[in-house]
Amino acid sequence: MKHLKKLVLLHSNDMHGDFLAEQVDDKLVGGVSLLSGYVSKVRQEEPNTLYCIAGDMFRGSIIDQEFQGFSTIELMNMISPDIVTLGNHETDYGVAHLLFLEKCAKFPIVNANLYISTNHAHLFRPYKILEVDGMKILFIGILTEEVMAQTKNDGMVGTFVSVEDAAKEVERICNAHNAVDIDLTVLLTHIGFEEDKKLAGMLDPACGVDVIIGGHSHTFIDEPAKVNNILIVQAGTGTDQIGRFDIMVDTDNNCVDSWKWQAIPINAETCPYDHDLEKLLNVYKGKTDEKYSRVITRFKRRLTHPARTQETELGGVLADALRESLGVDIFLLASGNIRSDWMGPIVMLSDLMAAYPYDGCVHMVKVTGAQLKRMLLYMLRDEVWQGVHSEFYQFSEGLHVVYDRAGHSFREFAFEGAEVSDEHIFTLGLEDYHFGIMEEAFGITPEEVSANMKPRVIASSCLQILEEYLSEHPQLDHQAGGRLTVL
Repeated sequence: MKHLKKLVLLHSNDMHGDFLAEQVDDKLVGGVSLLSGYVSKVRQEEPNTLYCIAGDMFRGSIIDQEFQGFSTIELMNMISPDIVTLGNHETDYGVAHLLFLEKCAKFPIVNANLYISTNHAHLFRPYKILEVDGMKILFIGILTEEVMAQTKNDGMVGTFVSVEDAAKEVERICNAHNAVDIDLTVLLTHIGFEEDKKLAGMLDPACGVDVIIGGHSHTFIDEPAKVNNILIVQAGTGTDQIGRFDIMVDTDNNCVDSWKWQAIPINAETCPYDHDLEKLLNVYKGKTDEKYSRVITRFKRRLTHPARTQETELGGVLADALRESLGVDIFLLASGNIRSDWMGPIVMLSDLMAAYPYDGCVHMVKVTGAQLKRMLLYMLRDEVWQGVHSEFYQFSEGLHVVYDRAGHSFREFAFEGAEVSDEHIFTLGLEDYHFGIMEEAFGITPEEVSANMKPRVIASSCLQILEEYLSEHPQLDHQAGGRLTVL
């Protein structure tokens, strides 16, 4: 007779400072106060409950930005996750600051592949074994270099180069604990859903990995993927939902016997309210409201940004503002840097900061028409439409592109009404982070671009430019659809 024990795994990922509940059709949806209420409710109902976070707690809200992650750690301390792994945005405020924040955290943070490059000492504990009702659950944190561009400027910090290297490290940790009676092994990853499937396929079944709880690609799922007998899940983005795994663990054979997974909506109808956490949240919100709640402009109407991989109304307005202010021919604004689904018609400074939280300098580069075509062809490659996490950009006014997905080619490629020749020279504005990942984002090396002109910094803050431009240009509008058409 098998010995079975029930384990409930609750999981979030890519919360991005999504602290506040929103009013949707007369219902409160999301926010950490309702999320905390649901986690507490399940813990009371199911004693064998663990709550996991698979990276990117930080960035994306004005509260997190203003307090540089400290507010997030304090709020998470009140929810008390049982285990957390790092996402790429955990390093946005610097690795040294992250190590300070870890000291403030009252929950364990695991990561197996951030290390000091001189002696390979781990920056964080690679794994942790949690004991629940006599069961030993092994958690390993994984974050690969593909999503860690922020650390590339820090020569003292290294990461694994590839998913293949991450698989080897997972196997090494699992092998080192074979002598311990591990009942269940869970990978907490932040590498994207497709990469999770690739990682699962590389693992030797003898390692005993049972579940991958992932993040980074903001993937909403209806049911877990299963690769190499490993269950793979993700819970979208923000705090509007939480993943829930009800697992019957076979403690004799140390594996999953049966399971049920569901995405639980976080709203006032299904979740009790955590009033104590709300009090702390209101302290932080009050400080940011006092500082940033002032009107800077009024759009002609509400402008939307419903998806990253398409031209959007809000994306067009912001790209135009940066192009006109900086005097470049074309500004390519990263779609993923716009974190709000809509903005306006009344725009407060807090709205702008929430919509565009990743401030930084601007680089100007020169590219030929041939290079620009190559860059945008790479941006529109098949992986983008297959759900692989990749970079995508909003075009400023003047560029008109019609792309044929089936033929992997451009039907039209024009600038200010004229067809672009391969010899045409453009000045191009890029945000700092995306200038730093030029080869990953555009498939072109910095050396190729530098041959046209040495790149230079032309502004120290995108946010300041946007604030100034919007305040001087009321009634802005943009009808999406004329800059990028995908057939």
